Amino acid sequence: MENPSLLSFIEYLQIEKNCSRYTIEHYTQDINEFLLFMSEQGIKNLQVVEYFDARLFLTKLYEKNLSKRSVARKTSCLRSFYKFMMREEIVAENPFALVSLPKKDQMLPRFMYEEELNKLFSSLDKDTPLGLRDSAILELLYATGIRVSECCEIKMQDIDFSMGTILIHGKGKKDRYAPLGGFAKDAVQSYIKEAREVLHKARNKTHSYLFVNFRGDPLTPRGVRYILSGLIKRATTDGSLHPHMLRHSFATHLLNNGADIRTVQELLGHSKISSTQIYTHVTKDQLRKVYNASHPRA
Repeated sequence: MENPSLLSFIEYLQIEKNCSRYTIEHYTQDINEFLLFMSEQGIKNLQVVEYFDARLFLTKLYEKNLSKRSVARKTSCLRSFYKFMMREEIVAENPFALVSLPKKDQMLPRFMYEEELNKLFSSLDKDTPLGLRDSAILELLYATGIRVSECCEIKMQDIDFSMGTILIHGKGKKDRYAPLGGFAKDAVQSYIKEAREVLHKARNKTHSYLFVNFRGDPLTPRGVRYILSGLIKRATTDGSLHPHMLRHSFATHLLNNGADIRTVQELLGHSKISSTQIYTHVTKDQLRKVYNASHPRA
């Protein structure tokens, strides 16, 4: 049985905060993890949790070798949860209010070089409905830089082939239009014309989501990541490549070729330009490498 405070918090996230279902899933998982910790520690209810308990929970997280980013996310989630419960007068204090968030490791996003991308695109099998679908997913992600979760939310009516744009439903219910490049446009049209109906009607399913699985149901983010991971493994021996690098590559290649950062921010759907600026560090690093390798007196 779900905790009633958690159910109220989820309702608050859905109605007042307009959070996406993926954000709500993460919040629910993190809070349930804390509820399990409470049970293991013999803590009876949320009202009696103290600062010491919050610190002990963080210690347990570190013992699991979680990244600083994951620990910070879980801490922030529980801080928000208790802040909500204080507003609703469910609890008197927020035990996570004074818990400091761990400083996140400053990791530069890894991107794929053009040679790696060419190998990936050339490895595609376009002779089957699933192959055409996978090709469309790959081309679309690289052409637009959208998140995997955003890719799964695209519906048929969101695509305007005449204008060459797609309506993207981003984080926090923020919609934006993404331009559809020529390669992606051709791949998506081929998939819709030759593959989608085959997959869609195989199980007599009726929905308007663009990408479907072999059962005809809408593809999930987990399904897309599984597909992309398989494509990457078949195309390259580099085990460090992962699906999110398509988004990193999109941003990096645009900046390397002269796009201004505000445009890239808009295309990525970043609410803050600081989120986009990390890609300028990547491009500066790339420029330095090219300079050192090319200049006679570098």
